[in-house]
Order: sequence, then C-alpha cells, then structure tokens
Amino acid sequence: MKRKTIYFTAPRQVELREESLPALSADDVLVETICSSISAGTEMLIYQNRFPRDLETDSVISSLRGGFEYPLAYGYTCVGRIIETGKEVDKSLLDKLVFGFKPHTSAFICNPSSLIFAPASFSAETCSCLPNMETAVNLIQDAAPILGERVLVLGQGVVGLLVASLLKEFPLEMLVTADRYELRRKASSEIGVKDSFDPQLINLSSQTTPHTISQAISQTTSQSITKHQRAYAQSFDLTFELSGSPSALNDAIAMTTFSGRVVIGSWYGEKKAPIDLGGTFHRSRIKLISSQVSTIAPELSGRWDKPRRFGVAWEALKRIQPQKWITHRFPIEEAAKAYELLDKNPQETIQVLFTYP
Repeated sequence: MKRKTIYFTAPRQVELREESLPALSADDVLVETICSSISAGTEMLIYQNRFPRDLETDSVISSLRGGFEYPLAYGYTCVGRIIETGKEVDKSLLDKLVFGFKPHTSAFICNPSSLIFAPASFSAETCSCLPNMETAVNLIQDAAPILGERVLVLGQGVVGLLVASLLKEFPLEMLVTADRYELRRKASSEIGVKDSFDPQLINLSSQTTPHTISQAISQTTSQSITKHQRAYAQSFDLTFELSGSPSALNDAIAMTTFSGRVVIGSWYGEKKAPIDLGGTFHRSRIKLISSQVSTIAPELSGRWDKPRRFGVAWEALKRIQPQKWITHRFPIEEAAKAYELLDKNPQETIQVLFTYP
C-alpha cells in the first residue's frame, strides 16, 4: 500500500512524497487518515527555517524523535479510522475513529496502544483539535488562576482562544485578550471576552500604563474608554504570552503587576528579541513560568498523568467545539498553498486543516 506524506525539504518549500507502507505486523493496525490540523506556531518555524538546531523534535512522541533538519516529515494531529488489523489485534477495533501523534500523512501503521480512541459522537475535525486543547489545559494548570484575578491573554490563535475559553469558566474579576489580527479579536469577542485590543497600539518605548492599555482597547474597538477598562489601574495578576512573538514578552512583563505571573506558552525557536529585565522587572517579583505540554508539572505529577489530562481535554472539546475556528481546509495535495497562506497572510487564518481523499 502507498501513502502520501508532507515533507519540509528546504526553507519555504514542502513536497508531497509517495511512500510504501511496510507490511502489517501481527500486533499493529493500519489507520487511514481523514484530516490533520496544522500547528501553525511550530510548523511555521520549520517552514521558515527558524527551528533550533540543537533540540530534538520531540522527546516524548516516538514518531517525532530526531533532530530538526531538512527533509523533515512533521505534524502531530492525524485523525483517521482503523481499516486493517494484525492477526493478534481485536477485530472489533476495525472502523474505530482514532487520533495519532503522526506527521501529516494519508495512512500510518502503529500499535493500538499508541492511539487515542475518540469518544462516541465526536467528529474527525473536533478530534484534530485535541493536541491544542491539551496544550490549553496544561497552560491553565500551570497558571493556576485564582478567584477574582485580572487576567490577560496575549495571542488569540487557536491555543489563545482555547485558553480564553477555559478562563471564561473561571470566576475572574476580568479577562482581557490581545491580538494584532482583527479576525482573531472578533473570534475572542464571540466567546464572550468583553475587551480585546490590538497590542500594536501600545508603545512600550515608554513605561506602559493602565491608560495606554485602555486607549489601545478604545482605538481597537472605536469605543470610548469605559469604567471597566479604567479598572486596569492595578494591572494584571496573570498574563499568558501565546503570541509566538518574543518581543511580546516585554508587553507581558510591562502589563503584569507586582508579584504577578507570566505564563509563557509560545515557542520562539530561533526568533529573538531584546527583553528588558533591567528596569521595573528587577524589583517586581514577577514570576516567569515556562509551560510546555510534553510533560506534567512536577507539583501535579503525583496526582495527574497524561490519560487524566486527556480526559479533561476531551470534555473541554465537547463544551467549546473549537472546530468552529477552522478557517481553511486544503486537500493534502495542496499543502504548499496552505503553508504559503500561513506565511504570507496569517491575518486571514485561525485554524488550517488538511483533508485526505
């Protein structure tokens, strides 16, 4: 049997390669892919040749182990159905909808133990959002929001929108989001976030003040500054940096109050920007928290494991239905067009999906 797999072959170049699948072993299954979603943050680092040269692609996902170098098959959101089972595999698994942490490919062979079986009634497109939802759950767990806190989320891509959606379920004093793209700010407002602003309207060359934040919201929404916005006078207790831009870490620090927390979920790769730690940050006691989904926070690992966290993620997917943020669907044969869109016109996208015949 043949399969088609996307390979990053050089900066801003992808190829669809046809490959032969190995023979099915007795304890494996064959999965035919229905769809897979692009992880824009990570995959654009690879597409743009900004990935770190000294880091393993993924130390946890076995199919992604190895170094970042071209040519590279990458991705981790394949959803499909089991179409064949090995001799020692339970035949009742045939036609089950499953999720696999596999590169973008039309079919793959693996042991059933490495698959995540989708709950009944879930669509393939909903399942493709599982890794992003697990990431959002992990970010919330690492941040540990507190009753009555003021929270800011920088970046309203898919992960930022999922984090904001989960935060909407908390009894916060206020929740504010920021993104430079109007489409994403609109999606944020549609989940019930009252204030979402364009961070490009804040000039951090001088110290950011509550007034500059309020003015940014006013300019973004073309509304006068409200009493609610003036409440930013005490700044934010908790800030999530999810924009993918290293310079946004300066924004996050500037807008976080004394002894607040900044949770950094962005992966910058080789993108760099000067970070000002020599000013007010030095006396602020702000905590910078690195959050990455591959592991469980040590303080939670005695009670939490990956299956329990996936259980929370599935329930959140059921409530939030993030497939509503899929803005583009490309057949796998048009992979080059998909990455070119994300590279040149990201303002038109939220989630981009590959479909398979």
